[in-house]
Amino acid sequence: MGQTITEKIFAAHRRDTPAPGNMVLDLDVIMCHEITTPIAIMDLVEKGMDRVCDPTKIKAVIDHVTPAKDSKTATQAKIMRDWAARHDIKDFFDIGQNGVCHALFPEKGFIRPGYTVIMGDSHTCTHGAFGAFAAGVGTTDLEVGILKGVCAFRAPQSLKIEVTGTLQSGVVAKDIILHIIKQLTVNGATDMVIEFCGPVITAMNMSSRMTLCNMAVEAGATSGVCLPDEVTAQYLWPFIKDEYDTIEAAVNDFTKWHSDADALYAKNLHVDVTDLPPQVTYGYRPDNVKDIDELSGTKIDQVYIGSCTNGRIEDVREAAAILKGKVLAPGVRGILTPATPSIYSQALEEGLIKIFMDSGFCVLNPTCGACLGMSSGVLAEGEVCASTTNRNFNGRMGKGGMVHLMSPASAAAAAVTGVITDPRQLSS
Repeated sequence: MGQTITEKIFAAHRRDTPAPGNMVLDLDVIMCHEITTPIAIMDLVEKGMDRVCDPTKIKAVIDHVTPAKDSKTATQAKIMRDWAARHDIKDFFDIGQNGVCHALFPEKGFIRPGYTVIMGDSHTCTHGAFGAFAAGVGTTDLEVGILKGVCAFRAPQSLKIEVTGTLQSGVVAKDIILHIIKQLTVNGATDMVIEFCGPVITAMNMSSRMTLCNMAVEAGATSGVCLPDEVTAQYLWPFIKDEYDTIEAAVNDFTKWHSDADALYAKNLHVDVTDLPPQVTYGYRPDNVKDIDELSGTKIDQVYIGSCTNGRIEDVREAAAILKGKVLAPGVRGILTPATPSIYSQALEEGLIKIFMDSGFCVLNPTCGACLGMSSGVLAEGEVCASTTNRNFNGRMGKGGMVHLMSPASAAAAAVTGVITDPRQLSS
């Protein structure tokens, strides 16, 4: 019997099998940010175990509230700074160099096919787009990872989702993953890794693949994963060019992380996207999804474009194409948060920031703040936000607020009309 990509990664990293169905894996990357890591740091300090397994494996950033908004968040950031300095952690990104972790770390070339990655953040699954096993973990597992460079997981099961068909103009990866979550429900992939494959996935760039994998957790999955290929190699080439003679050689090497043709899956799902229109959430669960026309005309107060789901340059371009030459509808606040300084800089060079500002948007530095209602765009009770983020839980962006998840183009369309609108109606 063949193996899935996840089974191959587990086999290559297995240090121990302490009990049937449980494996202790060696880790390639331990990611840290200032919301969940300070708790782990302080606990290790109190236990007299203020050590790190390998400072080169640790990638740390201040990204959720940056710059600090109050004494508490300033203290969290200081704990991270002091810890990084104590342990000579070179890959630590402070204010000015920081960005949203799940956009910044891939941009820095820290992820490779076949890697094992953990972080105290549920959307760590984003990095599976590179053919890695990447999972969010709790504080105890994060502590063990920092200290020992290992993490325990149950033996993986995989859900294979084959995506076929031809996407309509204006329909993107965000629409596909919302549609998939609707079919699976929020529990449909619990304790599984979603393996995305098929011609639609093969044709996607890395940004789109990261969007898909980012929201795998919203269907209950441990992670999402795409098989590494030429698209992956092209993205990583600046970081791997000394390891391979050619991109073709890298692509050939990556095939060792492809699932075997006779691999066994817990579930299989086929999704044809040919007739798929833009999607949008309603209510307070990510599987509450409708075709955008079903919510057309729903009034909004704020538009938020950014986050680890849709804050990359491709997303900024997508929204700017709708916004160009238009202004925000009366009474609507628009917020753009490019996910990293590099993305911000590129958007400036391409004239995209000017398009947003001319339309009336407030453009912020890279931060996760508004996505989870911590800063920089929190909603008031009763307010409604058209958002490119990943969760619409009750109170997610502010107590009593409502979040409608959608693509950057759909969010931009809502910004200029004041209501949820099919972006294809505004496309030039």
